[in-house]
Amino acid sequence: MPDRSPDQLADHAVGRSPAEVLALDREHVWHPYDPMPGRTAPLLVDSAAGVRLRLAEPAFGQRELIDGMASWWSAVHGYRHPVLDAAAKDQLGRMSHVMFGGLTHRPAVALAARLAELAPGDLRHVFLADSGSVAVEVALKMCLQYWRSVGRPAKRRLLTWRGGYHGDTWHAMSVCDPEGGMHQLWAGTLPEQVFAEAPPTGFDAPLDPGYAARLRALVAAHADELAAVVVEPVVQGAGGMAFHSPAYLRVLREACDEHGVLLVADEIATGFGRTGRLFATEHAGIVPDVLCLGKALTGGYLTLAATLCTPRVAEGISRGEVPVLAHGPTFMGNPLATAVALASVELLLAGDWAAEVARIERGLRAGLAPARALPGVREVRVLGAIGVIQLDHPVDLPAATEAAVRRGVWLRPFRDLIYTMPPYVTDDVDLARICAGALAAAEAG
Repeated sequence: MPDRSPDQLADHAVGRSPAEVLALDREHVWHPYDPMPGRTAPLLVDSAAGVRLRLAEPAFGQRELIDGMASWWSAVHGYRHPVLDAAAKDQLGRMSHVMFGGLTHRPAVALAARLAELAPGDLRHVFLADSGSVAVEVALKMCLQYWRSVGRPAKRRLLTWRGGYHGDTWHAMSVCDPEGGMHQLWAGTLPEQVFAEAPPTGFDAPLDPGYAARLRALVAAHADELAAVVVEPVVQGAGGMAFHSPAYLRVLREACDEHGVLLVADEIATGFGRTGRLFATEHAGIVPDVLCLGKALTGGYLTLAATLCTPRVAEGISRGEVPVLAHGPTFMGNPLATAVALASVELLLAGDWAAEVARIERGLRAGLAPARALPGVREVRVLGAIGVIQLDHPVDLPAATEAAVRRGVWLRPFRDLIYTMPPYVTDDVDLARICAGALAAAEAG
């Protein structure tokens, strides 16, 4: 092959018109939560910078879209941030990957130490995984192996509440909502877990004593077989974007302590400031036994997640008949991902992220409020950098998406929800445009 510059190689690799690329996409690429081939053609993104996605060709009159989704809630710093770009380039000059079995490296060690420092309580032991679903899978494996290791093998079921979503891997699917969730297809095949009613909605709503009593009673009734309670604290994400009072987390912590059950907080979506606190469990002032982090961990640059646990859990496993956690992803602790993650965490902490999230919350409250007057809208709710318009009917996804895109905004509605979780660097002007796009989507959808 003749010598070519990197740019020429990139051009050669792409080298096709947008129509040709989309034809290949339809022929070969299976997109998430879609049939094969897909129902509608995706938009082809050529580049991204700041909070904008640049399309290969205009869609509904727009060439650039403000990303109201932060790439499924992960790109909190936006795109092509110079600090994160520099961290990635620097690490590429050293090594992009090395196996983590028997070897270690500075980025992974530094990241684990920083996460342990930031996490609430004594969550000091860090297992680095590939994705949020895998982090949950590891968390559940930790809990199951802990009880087996300490001589209680009968404690092998999990309790959660309805309306949750914890990922698409096997055991994680078993604690997603078994009827209203996307994994109902697997009912009867997945392990059967224990489900409480969905928590009463409303972040600021007072504690419902009746619900709290039923929650406590359910934990007590199944304590001898429960390894852990697994919940998304404060915000149930892909299960329905519902908010609940932090008081129910305190109820669960007390019930778990009283009956000898571990508590797992799935903060894949809520970690790193999305709800207005660095971790959503801080709203309740509780410390879980196991904490799952992901999404915003690398600022949306690379796939990486982390499962943190207390010394009690780690020591219990390490004293067992199999004194190791039997899990080891090939790309565990990837140097490139951990270097960018460390830079992303430090970038977040160096700025006034809490003030930025509070500013976004105010903008979402003001910008989405007019949706309450629209026909077909059931509820509008906002918490931190999360804004939700809930309809009284399933969203017409193509119509809602087109309406938002025509206003220069990228949103990805689902079920009966039109929502936004924008990057924290979104300014007030762009935030207002995101809200206008959400209103248009609600009218069209």
